[in-house]
Amino acid sequence: MKMFSRRLAERAIAPAILVTLVLVLAACKPAAEAPMSTAAPGEWREFEGSWNAAGTRRTIPLGPERKSSIVDLRGTMLLAGRGRPGVGFRSEVIALSDSETGLLGRSVWTDERGEQVFSEVIGEGTAARNRIAGRILGGTGRFAGATGTYEFSWQFVIEAEDGSIQGRAVGLKGRFRLGQPGEGSSPP
Repeated sequence: MKMFSRRLAERAIAPAILVTLVLVLAACKPAAEAPMSTAAPGEWREFEGSWNAAGTRRTIPLGPERKSSIVDLRGTMLLAGRGRPGVGFRSEVIALSDSETGLLGRSVWTDERGEQVFSEVIGEGTAARNRIAGRILGGTGRFAGATGTYEFSWQFVIEAEDGSIQGRAVGLKGRFRLGQPGEGSSPP
């Protein structure tokens, strides 16, 4: 009788353990990512985010009050908002900055699939007026034919004497729209 009671208890406990295990495994599953809105080609979608980058800057003097620099930055861009083109991108920028005329550069964002967004960046490029605007020029894969704009202010975090720099975008926000398949597969 004792053996029968023990087996009955084991049979009753086994399903409870299985249910508990399933609940624990479900709780350990990564949180679902907020879905991105699906937009038809040509529909504007807004995003905001953060961008941190590091790289080098080479500067030459152009007289006592003027200097010019070549900037090469690489970093990570994380975007938020239901309309974002993707969650995260590896970003690269090369630019020429002149203390008198501002900044002019090119950027490429690469997502986890290897698909890219191409853009140009322009700005005033001074410490007092460093608002930078970007214009999306197209891309590859699902970003082929994409257009849009974005803006931010650049904040240097580290500026070393050897030309090493690190910084971040402040107030990064923008909007974009996907193009028709086959459009803009390479930068103009």
